[in-house]
Amino acid sequence: MKNKRPLILISNDDGYAAKGINSLIEYVRGFGDIIVCAPESARSGFSCAFSCEKPLRLSLKREEEHLQVWACNGTPVDCVKIAISQLCDRLPSIIISGINHGDNASVNTHYSGTMGVAREGCMKGIPSVAFSLCNYSADADFSATKRMIKIITGRVMEDGLPKNVCLNVNFPDCKTFMGTKVCRMCNGIWENELVKEHHPRGYDYYWMVGEFRDTEPDATDTDEWALANGYVAITPTNIDITDYQAVETIKGWGL
Repeated sequence: MKNKRPLILISNDDGYAAKGINSLIEYVRGFGDIIVCAPESARSGFSCAFSCEKPLRLSLKREEEHLQVWACNGTPVDCVKIAISQLCDRLPSIIISGINHGDNASVNTHYSGTMGVAREGCMKGIPSVAFSLCNYSADADFSATKRMIKIITGRVMEDGLPKNVCLNVNFPDCKTFMGTKVCRMCNGIWENELVKEHHPRGYDYYWMVGEFRDTEPDATDTDEWALANGYVAITPTNIDITDYQAVETIKGWGL
């Protein structure tokens, strides 16, 4: 990979062997050289976590013309950091994350390792996009996403994105889509998040489960509404999470 074709860095949180990331690789192969650096196994829910107490390892899993696939024992963010530092001979033109098995809409974006990849790329000044499909199956059918992924990837590579903005793109689990909606993140909450069990050896343990509740079900400008109605939800996501209206309110406290 010594030429000056555009360089695409791909990662995810489902692991390098997941069907979603391998579908993504095939969909964008024509856009340039591709380096994949993804976790060696699933790292869902790691958000922007990175490893600071263990050494990282890389393993080359696949190499073809214009393509290298590496596995890392760290988090999704670790994968981005180590790829840019050790694997890329030039700055990537774009960082793409996914295709995630399961949606990352609403508050899920805060937990998502898929979005952690896009946020890390964005913080490094690289146009970054996360793709997710509302299907958690390991054998999910991603084929309906191909056309829109290629369109969005090409447009971002051509035009870039605003400073501090990455894209969170969620696909409904449909064979065809009603269209696209550029929309805001829905307000929602996870409830009943823990199941308590008793171990035969005498101690209690807990499983994380939960049910998502849309707290604004009548709103029609959100990612949850778009997905529920068959639209691809595109949510521009800002790294700067300052609430500027609240800044003025808190200034008024006279602290």
